Amino acid sequence: MQVVYAEFRLPKQIKSQSIDTNKSVYIAEPFEKGFGHTVGNALRRVLLTSIESYAIVALRFEGAPHEYTAVEGIIEDMTSIIINFKGVLLRKIPVEGQTSPRGVKKYSVQLNVTNEMIQEGNGNYTVEVKDLFGESEFDVINPNHKLFTVTQPMSRTIDFKIALGRGYCPSERIDLLEPSFSEIVIDAAFSPVRHVNYFVEGCRVGGETDLDRLVVEVTTDGRITPDEAMTHAVQILSLHLNVFDPLKMQQITFDNQQTEDSSDRDAIMSKLSLKISEIELSVRSTNCLHGANISTIAELVSKTEQEMLKFRNFGKKSLNEIKAKLEEMGLSLGMDLSKYGIDPDHIKEYFGGTDVSGFDEDFEDEEEEDFEADSSEDEESDIEEDEDEA
Repeated sequence: MQVVYAEFRLPKQIKSQSIDTNKSVYIAEPFEKGFGHTVGNALRRVLLTSIESYAIVALRFEGAPHEYTAVEGIIEDMTSIIINFKGVLLRKIPVEGQTSPRGVKKYSVQLNVTNEMIQEGNGNYTVEVKDLFGESEFDVINPNHKLFTVTQPMSRTIDFKIALGRGYCPSERIDLLEPSFSEIVIDAAFSPVRHVNYFVEGCRVGGETDLDRLVVEVTTDGRITPDEAMTHAVQILSLHLNVFDPLKMQQITFDNQQTEDSSDRDAIMSKLSLKISEIELSVRSTNCLHGANISTIAELVSKTEQEMLKFRNFGKKSLNEIKAKLEEMGLSLGMDLSKYGIDPDHIKEYFGGTDVSGFDEDFEDEEEEDFEADSSEDEESDIEEDEDEA
């Protein structure tokens, strides 16, 4: 038995408005009462916790054996420098045909600060992210982000490691696989989504006034666009809901699905209800179908090619003619009519087809008359068909 649920109001499309590069607003309406909060809260939690991006997870600063030391010629201590490195925002430059690597990758930079650079800065030089990331596989979202301040000429090697992850990961949980001496592991803020707000408003459709309008505001830090974040969140949420698919004991149908398919179904049903005599077939094919007790298109399309060829006086030429005619109508032999609510064993009763059993005796006489009336061309065609059957 097919279970049919009442129609659920669902948004036909999502409206999106870009506020700036990193902020967008998404509006979906109408939802059934209560579903605005159900969908909005689920999306918000996934957006804030489960979207992935890149972050620096370890740092090795030449001349600094641990995070509680000071480095000669640099104003900030290592604790402040580490905090500044945590604020570096990187976006992987996509390469066609490549996927994002999941492991930890090491990068090494040689920093050279000259006396001229310090003099131009009135006695000090501020090292920014752009000084460490020149041409690389990453786009720097905040190139002017300050890392530390140098007060004297120096040349130092700075090693750091970058990884792909999600959420906020404390240093204790970061696995570097091959940690090196004096390497400082730092907390990683992988999540590229900074703020997600949602609110639900009332909306009206016709006479229904108790429907929900869902408004979701998404703000990112630039490592991912709001559209990308929303797309990823929807897929992550769907992935987790699909876990419950094995519990599906019975498929249900919704009224709105039936409404969407009703026009197509009505068109198909109209064609299936046609009598064989209402379509343009040759006299021979029509008589063959009548002889097989097939009086409607529904009965015809329920048969397979193999079943048709077993009927008396029915050959390949008649089969090809019928297949071509059905193709013109958007139908075919061997159709499953059960999806249209038609019991294959009761097609004749459903469409009120005329029982033409016992037609064979008259059919032979009619067939002879038809052959006499046919042109010589038709006779040759029939002879060829009989030869094919032989």
